[in-house]
Amino acid sequence: MVMILVADSGSTKTDWMGYSADKSISFSTQGINPYFLNAQDIFKIFAKMKDLEDIAAKVKEIYFYGAGCSSPDKHEVISNGLSLFFTNAYISVDNDLMGSAYATCGDQKGLISILGTGSNVSYYDGSTVHESNYGLGYILGDEGAGTYFGRKMITSYLYGHMPEELSSLFGTEFKADRETIITHVYQKPYPNTYLAGFSKFMSAHKDHPFILKTLTDGFQEFIDTNIKSFEDYQELNCHFVGSIAFYYQDILKEICVKNGIHVGKILQKPIEGIFNYILKREGIAQ
Repeated sequence: MVMILVADSGSTKTDWMGYSADKSISFSTQGINPYFLNAQDIFKIFAKMKDLEDIAAKVKEIYFYGAGCSSPDKHEVISNGLSLFFTNAYISVDNDLMGSAYATCGDQKGLISILGTGSNVSYYDGSTVHESNYGLGYILGDEGAGTYFGRKMITSYLYGHMPEELSSLFGTEFKADRETIITHVYQKPYPNTYLAGFSKFMSAHKDHPFILKTLTDGFQEFIDTNIKSFEDYQELNCHFVGSIAFYYQDILKEICVKNGIHVGKILQKPIEGIFNYILKREGIAQ
């Protein structure tokens, strides 16, 4: 049995799909981001998954698309980590924008926007994702993403700017005091996923004027900072990938229309689209 694995990884979660002549599989692991994990860390993720032991040696090809995989040295971190577990596999690593382009555009040109734990945007010409100045991460960027909105929720709560009715609910749900929050953000691992966790509070209260304004302002900032930097942004389809784009797509679409942006596909998870594209590209019939 020759097996191919395809992965789409954000900072929070990695979705996997696998294909062989007699078996198809799907599973998830934690996010695998080379800015936060080294090769040994990546190996340990899989070493704990006993149900993968039987197929590890049978995997011959891995196509990994992930957040943080924007340079050759980061590709190497991912490749080295996966090679420790999948010892017989050829491994291809590229950034999450490339995977999202395959899932949304296929072979057509367009803008690819990621709005998940983090945010990013780039132009895809139908075969290549062009480099951009965006995707600066949770400290310098991530406009309109989970980390951005989580940070907005935390700071408005701690500063006392959140309306009282929401502040009471927020405090009850998270039981997070100033010291605990600061410790998690500045001293503990994975501060980006910690911050993004607070953005979930918005989903249950998105009709509240304070939450609605926060979402509207965040998406507008993403558009102003990222999408409008492309001169022909009003002539291209703009596709969105990620949980924030998916769950708040009604608000996102409204803001895009006001800015003259043609919204294409909005996918919560691009893994199935990436998987099908790779199989088709490699000439493998499902």
